[in-house]
Amino acid sequence: MPPLGVQLYIQDRHVVMDNGILQVTLSNPDGIVTGIQHGGIDNLLEVINDETNRGYWDLVWSVPGSAGIFDVIKGTEFRVIVENEEQVEISFTRMWDPSLEGKLVPLNIDKRFIMLRGSSGFYSYAIYEHLKEWPAFTFAETRIAFKLRKDKFHYMAMADNRQRFMPLPDDRLSGRGQPLAYPEAVLLVNPVEPEFKGEVVPVQVDDKYQYSCDNKDNRVHGWVSLDPPVGFWQITPSDEFRTGGPVKQNLTSHVGPTTLAMFHSAHYAGEPLVPKFGPDEAWKKVFGPVFIYVNSVYGDGDPFWLWEDAKEQMMIEVQSWPYTFPASEDFPTSDQRGNVSGRLLVQDGYISDDYILASSAYVGLAPPGDAGSWQRECKDYQFWTQADLGGYFSINDVRPGDYNLYAWVPGFIGDYKCEALITITPGCDVFVGDLLYEPARDGPTLWEIGIPDRSAAEFYVPDPNPKFINNLFIGHPDRFRQYGLWERYAELYPDGDLIYTVGVSDYTKDWFFAHVTRKKDNNTYVGTTWQIKFTLDSVDKIGVYKLRMALASSTLSELQVRVNDPTVNPPHFTSGLIGRDNTIARHGIHGLYWLYSVSVLGDLLVEGENTIFLTQPRSTSPFQGILYDYIRLEAPPSPNSNKKIA
Repeated sequence: MPPLGVQLYIQDRHVVMDNGILQVTLSNPDGIVTGIQHGGIDNLLEVINDETNRGYWDLVWSVPGSAGIFDVIKGTEFRVIVENEEQVEISFTRMWDPSLEGKLVPLNIDKRFIMLRGSSGFYSYAIYEHLKEWPAFTFAETRIAFKLRKDKFHYMAMADNRQRFMPLPDDRLSGRGQPLAYPEAVLLVNPVEPEFKGEVVPVQVDDKYQYSCDNKDNRVHGWVSLDPPVGFWQITPSDEFRTGGPVKQNLTSHVGPTTLAMFHSAHYAGEPLVPKFGPDEAWKKVFGPVFIYVNSVYGDGDPFWLWEDAKEQMMIEVQSWPYTFPASEDFPTSDQRGNVSGRLLVQDGYISDDYILASSAYVGLAPPGDAGSWQRECKDYQFWTQADLGGYFSINDVRPGDYNLYAWVPGFIGDYKCEALITITPGCDVFVGDLLYEPARDGPTLWEIGIPDRSAAEFYVPDPNPKFINNLFIGHPDRFRQYGLWERYAELYPDGDLIYTVGVSDYTKDWFFAHVTRKKDNNTYVGTTWQIKFTLDSVDKIGVYKLRMALASSTLSELQVRVNDPTVNPPHFTSGLIGRDNTIARHGIHGLYWLYSVSVLGDLLVEGENTIFLTQPRSTSPFQGILYDYIRLEAPPSPNSNKKIA
């Protein structure tokens, strides 16, 4: 029997889309999702919440210089865009005019919802537009949030190795939960379910940031109800509308039960990823579509199969991108887009005389800018892929426009940018041929610490304080997601700061993953100085050595470098105040990437033992600090060398 056609029912205060598999109810004209009926549950959304707090688009905006304003986007006009048995697409718009200045964000917003015949879910996207003559504003975040029924949805899944039964929202309330260093982190002292309490002391922390995820991995996440067995999943088939590139981290699902479709945020990046629109700046962007997928098990089926099914559906959605069915002319179909392909090679003559294949390089198209500017780009579209082992790449279904091609290669420092502007037109196939990346290098490597991969994951991540455990991350590759690891530094180094001896120390055991502050007995903090000790058999006194320092993250920090004299002032190098990632507090292992090349004059070094002092002096908070990615000391180039100096 063929699936039922899609039906649209328009009521005074509600609109209902129904295809026989699920029924979705939205408020009219607000465009808030108030009900989702499927699998024997009359409403998957939290029925005890007000209708405006169930399934909604929201944003955070501000007038320049003022505090952020949280805005649940409510439409003022409802329109039917498409209505037939195959598809329904409906629109809820909120138009801006000068009488709303200072009251609402100066954007025209068109929220769209789509239901297809035979589809076990619905799609949503939105078109935001700022006209040139409208006032300036900043725009910190936008997303879709779904609040599910806490009496049904207890099991959350976002990856094969990141899924679990979750605490109840009641466990976070006063009397059951104890707030920790910031409101998002709560110690479960008297949880409703005994499994979340230890036999002797509480051993569970709940914090939504423990479930963050890189954009590139954030394809499907959601919740499972066991009785009846029903799944609710948020599927994001493309990153083109997300900001910050493939390794920008965003929230997923967390205690509520809440599921988020994050389009834009400053998490793990801070102010650099808050777009600022001028008073004479026209802008339009389509966020989405994303797919809200629901599934169910009948009879004696395994409820945990719902996650496997959701992953299969995610692959179907990814392979179907760009969708053919959105009715807005602002969403181009595949034949209205273009493709770019080529190969990336690396040249580093101190590693190989031949070109090196840029295996697994991240290659992307983003708005024109400087090398690496893509990670702070937050207004337009980006298109990324990963090269194969031979360095070959293909970026498909790119929106028309002008772009630069950017890349970074795991195993090598720095950023690549192709200087030629790439113009995408409908139906084009641009072949860029072989591209050559020459990472910064002056001379041969004397020593190195870490792996240049824009992450601090290879360094030593301690076990958490037993009082602050999230059991999901015991023995987990993402052990850095545990709460309170910043406090372990002073416990591991009670009498002095970290000292790393090249050739003796092991960075996986002896290099703490975060260069943090030290807490004093009076609850204040002091900066810390780490030492790298190394031996040189000979020194070129008139040569210039190069210290390459790649940072995986920085939060209100300063990196000072001193060579063989810990008291010299000013230091031989300072970064100045950098970073607002807040990665340490939010259990990330990377944020924005920084690369510094520090010239070290040969007369600062001696034959025998040398010491480089790395000081992070900013110290008003436990969350200030630096995550190193990779450190390398290079000798000066030899007089006869024909190696490239960068």
